[in-house]
Amino acid sequence: MCSRAEPARRRRAGSPLLRSLPAAQALARLLRPCYGPHGRRKLLVGARGGAALTGRAAAILRGLQLEHPAARLLRDAAQAQAEGGGAGAGLVVLLAAALLLRAEHLLRAGLARSQLRRAFAAAAAHALALLPALATRSLGALEDPARALRSAVGTHADGLAPLVARACWAARAPDGGFRRERVAVCALPGGALHASCLLPGLAVRAEPCGRVAAAPRGASVALFACDFGPASPRAPATARLASAADLAAFGKGSERLVETQVAQLAGAGIDVAVVWGDVDDTALAQADQRSIMVVRAGSRRDLVHLSDVLDTPLTPHLRPPLKPGRCRRVYQQQLGEASAVVFECEHPGTPAVTLVLRGATAEGLRSAEQAACRGFDAYCQLCQDPRLLPGAGATEMALAKMLAEKGSTLEAPNGPAFQAFASALRSLPEALAENAGLAVSDVMAQMNAAHQAGNFLVGVGLEGIINVAQEDVWDTLIGKAQALRAVADVTLELVNVDEIVVAKKSAPNPQDLNPARKAAQECPSPVKNKFPGT
Repeated sequence: MCSRAEPARRRRAGSPLLRSLPAAQALARLLRPCYGPHGRRKLLVGARGGAALTGRAAAILRGLQLEHPAARLLRDAAQAQAEGGGAGAGLVVLLAAALLLRAEHLLRAGLARSQLRRAFAAAAAHALALLPALATRSLGALEDPARALRSAVGTHADGLAPLVARACWAARAPDGGFRRERVAVCALPGGALHASCLLPGLAVRAEPCGRVAAAPRGASVALFACDFGPASPRAPATARLASAADLAAFGKGSERLVETQVAQLAGAGIDVAVVWGDVDDTALAQADQRSIMVVRAGSRRDLVHLSDVLDTPLTPHLRPPLKPGRCRRVYQQQLGEASAVVFECEHPGTPAVTLVLRGATAEGLRSAEQAACRGFDAYCQLCQDPRLLPGAGATEMALAKMLAEKGSTLEAPNGPAFQAFASALRSLPEALAENAGLAVSDVMAQMNAAHQAGNFLVGVGLEGIINVAQEDVWDTLIGKAQALRAVADVTLELVNVDEIVVAKKSAPNPQDLNPARKAAQECPSPVKNKFPGT
């Protein structure tokens, strides 16, 4: 009797993990068709009706409203990976869900939870220790990084990878370092992707508001996070006007205040004012008289980026900043039917550069911008560690082979856990083959045979297995290691969950349940409407 009761007790002990598993599997099913360069996209419709077309796992997860705590924990881990490494959010979700599925089988087989955690931790540590041995290539100090960035850029590799590489190379510091904020992306509608180009300095999608369309050399720039003019009419203030003379005096006082503020800017030597807000006609006329170029920023992100690069603060009031930014030139650049304002910064040795993207649709521009940002993040990682790993699922397949071989020599519980980790890693190249429209079983059999023969440079391509060294499909060592650490951390956290406790919602106020009181609130007394002053 005791021998039969013990497995049942252990199965009940694994029930909290079984409750978390459906949420993880639901996220994995959602993101699996989008995994890899040949993945599909999702049309996200927000709560306010806005729609966005994207295939990025981080963007999809950000647009979801999740209720399950395990799903939220998994999303947080994936978003942390995307923010720190630029890519890998889909890998974190898919691999963590596959590991949890294998953990369910091990728990049902009678493995204790504490033993499973220790065995999974050992398998993850062994996989991380094996990664450097798979890095057979490094990016040289004077090597063109375009071929190394093809995998990070993804489906836009042929058109964008050379431009991204040129932008990164132009923004390199003399010591070989790379500062991500020195590179900007400006998406301008119109044209085609092959019409994209590089501009020196920071380009902002905007147009000069007044007659001044360029600033002199050595221009002083001020950034304002407010309206360019008098206070907004929506400000919480009330002017008590008793006569027409009071109204005229109020208008003249407002004009004198604006004139004084613009005169202070001119007296402080400000040549360019970048505004995130409304531009008043009177204030703009005063700025034109004093040869001040007024530019209205399209987004707060552009204003913050300018603040970081120009090393000048955002001013919440229309006053001269204590430390204005310095630019070599500020001018308007016309690109087809679109235009941008270019700020050529004074940074000897570490110039700023902007990748101007062209596209016919807003969704195409957004996708190209995301791909370019992934390329910049990958180059930033390569500057920290130039080692590269085989892409296209080759690294995951090689790790699975080595973990399976190691697990076959170990006893329980480490042996089954290593085998489970290897099986979960094989699910990633399976997803690549599935999204490429290939016969998954045939591709996996060919890959397994090649890796068993010692050729761990074989991955999944569009038409079958490929040699990643010949196709130049590489992943950064830092990004892959960060993703594996995130997967191990979130999986161990979910395995260690003893129980999911949901706080009980507070009971509604009894007065709110009274239908007569609710009807009275919805239908106020007509006496109050007739006499609002009482």
